[in-house]
Amino acid sequence: MAISKLNFNSLNVAPTAGKAVSFDSGADDLEATLSGGSMVFIKKLTASSSGTLSFVNGASSVVLDSTYKEYVFVLKDIHPATDGAQLGFNVSIDAGSNYNIAKTSTFFRAFHNEDDSLSFSYVTGRDLAQGTGFQPLTEETGNDNDQTLVGTLNLFDPSNATFVKHFISTTQGYASANYSTNGYIAGYANTTSAVDAVQFKMSSGNIDAGTITLYGIT
Repeated sequence: MAISKLNFNSLNVAPTAGKAVSFDSGADDLEATLSGGSMVFIKKLTASSSGTLSFVNGASSVVLDSTYKEYVFVLKDIHPATDGAQLGFNVSIDAGSNYNIAKTSTFFRAFHNEDDSLSFSYVTGRDLAQGTGFQPLTEETGNDNDQTLVGTLNLFDPSNATFVKHFISTTQGYASANYSTNGYIAGYANTTSAVDAVQFKMSSGNIDAGTITLYGIT
């Protein structure tokens, strides 16, 4: 059996941040290759008694196109002005002129009350069956000073012109009835047109405070 030896002094590779070293097609050469995905900051919106928070591709430095195959919205300390309101989202294919794309989704949740009662169930009142309205992301969030919600929304390949647009969301909130609630939502926007805008709003009243940050995934 032949043993191959490498002359390490003859191997050439230029180090590159965020990449790994691997062999290329040359006899004595290495190359820097992608070592994995990363989150690229795009835009952060801060609510202040805001009726809506909107991310529109090409507006105010927002990128929501074929640059990335996955986008993540990070929800942080969202506080409703109205007690018991639910945060929801909708998508647009006309740069935010209309947020009315049909969506089909599932919604299940777990909650644990401060009095130690608990539940885990599917919630038919929060899913959509070709509904064009806003998709709820949460159960009722309280508006006491210490009550907020956090979570993420993943939107996949929004510029794809062949397939529908899938989304997945996980949220955690301090509900108006003083319990911890976890929402698990998934579905698709039933359009093969490019989704180029996403809007968030409460089911009632304004988004009193909180931030939503958009990232692209490489």
